[in-house]
Amino acid sequence: MKYNFDEVINRKNTNCVKWDSDLESDILPMWIADMDFKVADPIIKALEDRVKHGVFGYADIPEAYYKAEIKWWEKRHNFRIKKEWIEVTTGVIPALSAAVQAFTEPGDKVLIQSPVYNYFNTSITNNKCSIVLNELNYNGRSYEIDFEDFEKKASDPKVKIFILCNPHNPIGIAWRKDTLERLGEICLRHNVVVVVDEIHRDLVYKERTHMPFASISKGFLMNSITCTAPSKTFNLAGLKTSNIIVANEEYRKKINRSLNINETIEPNIFGIEGLIAAYNYGEEWLSQLLEYLEGNLNFLISFIDSKLPGLKVVKPSATYLIWIDCRKLGISSKEFCYRLLHDGKLRISDGSIYGKGGEGFIRINIACSRTILEEGLNRLAKVVNLFN
Repeated sequence: MKYNFDEVINRKNTNCVKWDSDLESDILPMWIADMDFKVADPIIKALEDRVKHGVFGYADIPEAYYKAEIKWWEKRHNFRIKKEWIEVTTGVIPALSAAVQAFTEPGDKVLIQSPVYNYFNTSITNNKCSIVLNELNYNGRSYEIDFEDFEKKASDPKVKIFILCNPHNPIGIAWRKDTLERLGEICLRHNVVVVVDEIHRDLVYKERTHMPFASISKGFLMNSITCTAPSKTFNLAGLKTSNIIVANEEYRKKINRSLNINETIEPNIFGIEGLIAAYNYGEEWLSQLLEYLEGNLNFLISFIDSKLPGLKVVKPSATYLIWIDCRKLGISSKEFCYRLLHDGKLRISDGSIYGKGGEGFIRINIACSRTILEEGLNRLAKVVNLFN
């Protein structure tokens, strides 16, 4: 069937973090990473059927859940996993926190690549570990990894874990196989466990494919923990369902223990149904979504190139979160976001929250109708023009 991504869904007064957090009703939110699109019909139907049953007690995870997860990995990413490798939890951040808790002691160090999703920091510091940064180098168009610095920091015996973001939020890179190989080999040399956030794995544009880190080699498979969920792909964040792929039995026992300690082992009953429906019947919707998002991306690039030459889009290969270089404006990204909110009634994400390397950048969410996107960009332009 044909889905209408141009439809504007009114999300106000639904306890929506994105649309109901601002006191002023005229604020346009393009910040937090969820989509304004209605989910695929088979997902709605599956949830409706479950609601009609009328009883929502404790639920076991059915075989259909595991089969759907396994089939999706193989069909979409050519990666064969086994049922026993799957640990189920409530979200990727709880999964990352469980991994940090399982493989570190207080005072240990965790390596991340900045600018990166800010909740990585929370998962690390909440477990009383120190953050070690391998700053990504911006070359004026995209980002490169400083491998010499990465190896130097990975060689520290106090560094126990490397959290890899692939595709990388907020810079939008789906890392290539050769890059992942270099990172993985360094981690193997220095006995650093690789914890991979692959929540954006399905949101990759045409010119690139997603390469699951654990699929590259047996060594990587046995030295990694992969965290993923249907939430970003199918707009199901509120259903609180996520999976951790752990082939190494010793690692898996540690993860399972950590999840049980924190009571994050049971997914939402509707999340179970949502995942099964999404992975079994959601591919048609996803294909149309990706085409629409690419149209939004091209619209944004064209708009900024023609009307806002002082800004520069870091063209992504993945995700609907677009990273924009605003340093030519000559103000901090925090001040710019303040001006956008108060003068333009536009709420976007301040790049500095993702690390020092994010200063002077903003992140904008384009997973919305084209009319909403155009309105947001016009508000952006209004404020930028105040600086001219």
